[in-house]
Amino acid sequence: MAVFVAPELPVAPEIVRDYEHAFQRDRPKSRALYERAGEVFPSGVTHDARYLSPFPLYMQDASGAYKWDVDGHRYIDYAIGHGALLFGHSHPDLVEAVQSQVARGTHFGAAHELEIEWGEWVKRLIPSAERVRFTASGTEATHMAIRLARSFTGRTRVLKFEGHFHGWHDAVTAAVEPPYDVPSSSGVPHAVLDEVLVLAPDLEKVEAALSSGEIAAVIVEPTGAAWGALPIDPEFLHGLREVTRATGTVLIFDEVITGFRCSPGGAQEVYGITPDLTTLAKILAGGLPGGAVCGKLELMDIMRFGETTAWNRGGRISHPGTYNGNPISAVGGIAALKLAADGRAQSHANALAEQLRAGMNEVGARYGLRGCAYGTFSMFHMIFDRTRLHAGGGPVYAKGKDPRVTKLRKAMIVLGVDLFSSGGMVSAVHTEADIRFTLEAFSHAMAALDAEGTLQ
Repeated sequence: MAVFVAPELPVAPEIVRDYEHAFQRDRPKSRALYERAGEVFPSGVTHDARYLSPFPLYMQDASGAYKWDVDGHRYIDYAIGHGALLFGHSHPDLVEAVQSQVARGTHFGAAHELEIEWGEWVKRLIPSAERVRFTASGTEATHMAIRLARSFTGRTRVLKFEGHFHGWHDAVTAAVEPPYDVPSSSGVPHAVLDEVLVLAPDLEKVEAALSSGEIAAVIVEPTGAAWGALPIDPEFLHGLREVTRATGTVLIFDEVITGFRCSPGGAQEVYGITPDLTTLAKILAGGLPGGAVCGKLELMDIMRFGETTAWNRGGRISHPGTYNGNPISAVGGIAALKLAADGRAQSHANALAEQLRAGMNEVGARYGLRGCAYGTFSMFHMIFDRTRLHAGGGPVYAKGKDPRVTKLRKAMIVLGVDLFSSGGMVSAVHTEADIRFTLEAFSHAMAALDAEGTLQ
């Protein structure tokens, strides 16, 4: 695996004395592109997470752990393709595979051998994957998983947890961000929301809810809400597996982010829990568009043609999709899963993330920060005040909008580091030099926020 070594660029602390001014002054091309985008897209963006006031960054090149904006600034990247790029930008193996396939065909409108090989890699790595079905995105994957559970059980209600994100389709818009009694989007019928039960991760409450016999599925992010922004106790997951099995409820692990990241087999491999269904995307396709549902044969075979299976109470599920198993995504996915299979990439990224979290906490302690850096595996989050506790307790916070997050991100941007909101993910091509650079930048950013009174 190629390793991209960071050049030693000096961090200039004086640039953050007025980081807001520096952000805007030094990025005129990004500003101009945003003004142009405002005439094309609502709020000028194509993804909610890319919105940033007064304008977002516009990128034009990327390699390894780094990306360059249109104004020529280089950033150590912790957004890393929204978590899709475990092997960094433009990994040579993926580039070669995609370039070769483009010349042979981008869409056959037919079955092809590459989709089989891609699915075989998923089966080889993910413990729950007895059968696989590809989709075009993670949102499509969770949509399909819920439909499978409803068909299999003959029930309609779904249980999800506060703060957990499973895409943007109607069934999962409930309780994504506080206040949890307001859906994350308008335009969702109340009849749909009434079919979703939302709970805190409390096993007694889950057991009581499942005892009614009305719940088709429980869907959960196994590391906790928003890829661990609200951590979840692995013991809770073990209890969840037991109670769902006892009540005939389908357990869905949403591993769109954690799949292949925590370990080659995802969080389920690390925790030793085999869900009934697993949803995947991001690393699955090597950063290209692609998702999948995988799981037990008896659930996945509801999509089979032919006779209705004995366990299927709802009839066959139809599943078209123009880009299911697209050959370009397939070759990217095959290349990525080959790289992920031995676990070295995950071990490297996990170890560096642990160093980064520890270093950020050392810096925070110097400024009397009431918050902390935390996270699991190769993911990290920053909270400014850990006295805001989730109902489940522990050093977590009520997930929501904190204006200090935007301030921290802008200060880090002017110093050459791009976070993903208040945290990010470490890749296999980040280096110890990158971590040192990031911690030096973080120290200067915290000094700037402290000087303006933001940390209080």
